Amino acid sequence: MPTSTSNVLFQPFKLKSLEMKNRIVMAPMTRSFSPDGIPGQNVADYYRRRAEADVGLILSEGTGIGRVASRNDPDVPFFAGEKPLAGWQHVIDTVHQAGGRMAPQLWHVGAAASHKPWKPEGGLESPSGLVGPGKNSGHAMTEEDIADTIVAYGKAAADAKRLGFDAAEIHGAHGYLIDQFFWGPTNQRTDGYGGKTIKERNRFAIEVIKSIRAAVGEDYPIILRLSQWKSADYAARIATSPDEMAEWLVPLVEAGVDILHCSQRRFWEPEFREIDGENGLNFAGWAKKLTGAPTISVGSVGLSGEFIAAFGGETSQPTSLDGLIRRMEAEEFDLIAVGRALISDPEWVSKLQSNTPTAGFSPADLGTLY
Repeated sequence: MPTSTSNVLFQPFKLKSLEMKNRIVMAPMTRSFSPDGIPGQNVADYYRRRAEADVGLILSEGTGIGRVASRNDPDVPFFAGEKPLAGWQHVIDTVHQAGGRMAPQLWHVGAAASHKPWKPEGGLESPSGLVGPGKNSGHAMTEEDIADTIVAYGKAAADAKRLGFDAAEIHGAHGYLIDQFFWGPTNQRTDGYGGKTIKERNRFAIEVIKSIRAAVGEDYPIILRLSQWKSADYAARIATSPDEMAEWLVPLVEAGVDILHCSQRRFWEPEFREIDGENGLNFAGWAKKLTGAPTISVGSVGLSGEFIAAFGGETSQPTSLDGLIRRMEAEEFDLIAVGRALISDPEWVSKLQSNTPTAGFSPADLGTLY
């Protein structure tokens, strides 16, 4: 059971048109319960339960933009087309009726294949047809593919605003398409979308951001999820120093990102321990310091163990939030995203506020949508 329920977690947060009742965000988590890409009543009810229990902002599971290759699983939702968007309209209406706020996570998987024996028509696409160093998967995108994908991101964000979502998040982390452009080992292009430096490899992300900003206007919040680690390499780092991180992140904020969602496997781990030690700033802390933008931190919040181990069958028990609260009281980052705890216990936030025991996490919980 968490041992502290400091008010810092329950302070309101406002940015542009987004108003949140507290600082707790539901992390985006792939659930694969949308056959043919269409979210149904069970998906709406899943998010409604979290909204009713006072999650400040719900980030949807990754949802594919209007590009056939954006998904690698037929049960992952689309965010394009009449039927999928009608399903999302029902989801956001249901969440709003429950008093919640929500943003879709706009996703393109790039070269990342699924464990399921299914591939999109035409195959997977990515910067260089690579999912990791020397690991071929799918085909390299043409410049026409890139241009069409940038347009698809803008269209998805425009649809999010039209349907009534409160913000939009771009998935730029974990070895998926945008991250594959960021990372040198998966971006071996020799045209204007490649290069030896992150400044050069930022181009695709910057054009996606600008496309979305043009589509939604200035007052609509854009969130960008980022990570150093990749599904293909947990030790990978795009930025090995604060200067390199600034070169990576500052142009993204200047292009139109409002909030940086900084994913790490354990939120308490320092990003540059060689500079500020074992108790130094985490990824979100450094991102905020370098860019001035609000940041979301995430990674094994409120649970023993970490999420990658969970997929290997490891259960987790509730743990103290004292360390998290100290960091937030010090304004290291602005918001905290919670993942597995909210899969197992939809009332996690309201229980935390009332000092009621919360549930642990079991991998079996991934088999249901509750």
